[in-house]
Amino acid sequence: MIYPFSKNVLSENSLASTSNSSKSFIELMDTTLRDGEQTEGVSFSAGEKLALAKKLLEEVKVDRIEIASAKVSALEHDSCRQIFSWAAGAGKLEKVEVLGFVDGTKSVDWIDSAGGRVLNLLCKGSKRHCTQQLKKSPQQHFADIKETVLYAQSKGFIVNAYLEDFSNGVKEDLSYVLDICEGLFSLGVKRIMLADTLGVFSPEDVRKYVPLVIKKFPGHLFDFHAHNDYGVAVANSFEAVMAGCSGVHTTVNGMGERAGNTPLEQFVPLLLDFGNFSCNANELKFSSISKLVELFSGRRISKNHPIIGAVVFTQTAGIHADGDKKGNLYKSKLSAKRFGRKTRYALGKLSGKASIEMALREYGIQLAPEKLKEVLAKVVALGGKKESVTKEDLLFLVDETQSNGHAKSFEVVKYKMVSESGKKPLAKINVLIGGKKYSAKAYGDGGYDAFVKAMKKIFEKKKISFPELTDYEVRIPVGGKTDALVETKIIWKRGNRVIETVGVSTDQLEAAIKATERMANIVLLLS
Repeated sequence: MIYPFSKNVLSENSLASTSNSSKSFIELMDTTLRDGEQTEGVSFSAGEKLALAKKLLEEVKVDRIEIASAKVSALEHDSCRQIFSWAAGAGKLEKVEVLGFVDGTKSVDWIDSAGGRVLNLLCKGSKRHCTQQLKKSPQQHFADIKETVLYAQSKGFIVNAYLEDFSNGVKEDLSYVLDICEGLFSLGVKRIMLADTLGVFSPEDVRKYVPLVIKKFPGHLFDFHAHNDYGVAVANSFEAVMAGCSGVHTTVNGMGERAGNTPLEQFVPLLLDFGNFSCNANELKFSSISKLVELFSGRRISKNHPIIGAVVFTQTAGIHADGDKKGNLYKSKLSAKRFGRKTRYALGKLSGKASIEMALREYGIQLAPEKLKEVLAKVVALGGKKESVTKEDLLFLVDETQSNGHAKSFEVVKYKMVSESGKKPLAKINVLIGGKKYSAKAYGDGGYDAFVKAMKKIFEKKKISFPELTDYEVRIPVGGKTDALVETKIIWKRGNRVIETVGVSTDQLEAAIKATERMANIVLLLS
C-alpha cells in the first residue's frame, strides 16, 4: 500500500445506498465544449459555448457538462465566466465542470476566479505515464494530488478525478490503479472517471478490466470516458455501464480529438433499448443540438450518421416501402417519430409502386394504377441515370404525366450578376410566371444573396410568401477540377413544410439558381 489513509473510509457502512428503482440510472456528462473542442480546427466562441451549454442542460437535459480546460487563455476564462454566471442564476452551477491539473493552487484559482465550483482533476491512470511523463514516483504524484484536492475543497469545490490512460494502466499494473483509486476516495473525491484516453479498449477489455476496479469500491461513483479510435466508443461505453459505471461521457456528433468521443445521440438509444437503464436525456432534442454543433464547429456529420444523419430514416428499396404500407414491417424501436423526425421513402431506380404511393401520401395525392405505373417508370429512369429525385420532383412528374408535359410555371429566363471589388454585388433577373414576364434587381452580400433578394421582390408583387432558406450544401465530384459539375442542394422551410431542391451546373451560382427555380415551381404548385 503506497497511500496512507484510514481503512474505514471505504467501509460498506459508509457507502451510499443503492437505488430501489427497477432501472439503474446512468448520468450523462457531455464534454462537447471541452473534449469535443479538441477536434482539429474547431474552436467555439464564448457566445457559442454559452448557447450550447444552455441547450445541453435545459433542453437536451444531460446531467452535467464539461466546458473547458483550466489556464487555456484569457478568452477561455471569460467564456467560462459567462457560463458560470448563467448557471448560478439558473441553479445549475454544480452541473458545470472544468478540467484542471495537478498544479497546486493554479487550476483551482483559475476556475474559482471565473466562478466555477467543480474541478475534474487530471491524474495519471497508468504508472508508466506517472514515472515517464511526470518523472515522479507514485508516492510523489499522490502527494501532489493531495495538495491540489485539499486546496480545492478549502475553496468549497466538488472534486472529481480523471484517471488518464486508465485503459493501459489497468492492463499494465492493476495495483497502481487500485492504490490511486483508494487514495482519491480517501480524500473525498466524489467520482473517479476511467479514461480510455487512446481509445485502445475493446468491448471485451471493458468487460474484463473495469469490474476489477469497480468491485473493489462498491457504492462509489465511476464514470467511463471513451475515445472512438477503433470505432467502438459506443459499445465500450455500454459495456462500462453493464460493468457498473454510473456515468458516461459523451459529445454531440461524436466530436473530439482524433476519431472523437462517444456520440451522445448514438449512446442514449442503445442504453435505453438494450439494458435495464434509464437517463434524463431528451431524445427529441438530439437533431436540433446536432445541427447547432454542426453550425458552430463547421463540421458536417455524414448523411448516414446513426439517429441524426439526413438519410437514416429513409427507406430506399421498394420492398421496404411495400412492407411498411402493409404493416410497418420494416420499422424498429428506432422510429423517426421517437426523435422528432419523419420516415421518408427515397425515389430512384430501386423504387416500387409502394415507394411512390408512400411519398405521395404527404401531399394527399392518390393516382390511378396506370398513372402510378407511368410515374414509376419515369422515377426509375431518372434514378438509373444517377439523377437526384426528391419527393418534390415527384410532384412535377405527376403533373407532367397528367397534363402531357406543359411548360414550367416559373422559369428564370435571364440573369445578370455584377460584382466589383469594394461594392455589393448586383443581380438583375427576368423570369416568367405562367407565361408572364417579371423583372427585378437587387444588391446583396454575395451574388446568390442578390439573386434571392431580387426573387423576393417578384414574389412580393405576386403576393406569394418566399420560403426561408435553412441549409445550403455544395458538392463536387471527388478529384473534381475547376470545370467539374457542381451539385447544389438547398433546403427551404415554408410554414410546416420542408422543401429540398437540387441544381446541377458547371457554375456554382447557376447550380444554386436552378435549385431556387425548382423551389419556386414547387411553391406555385402547392399554392
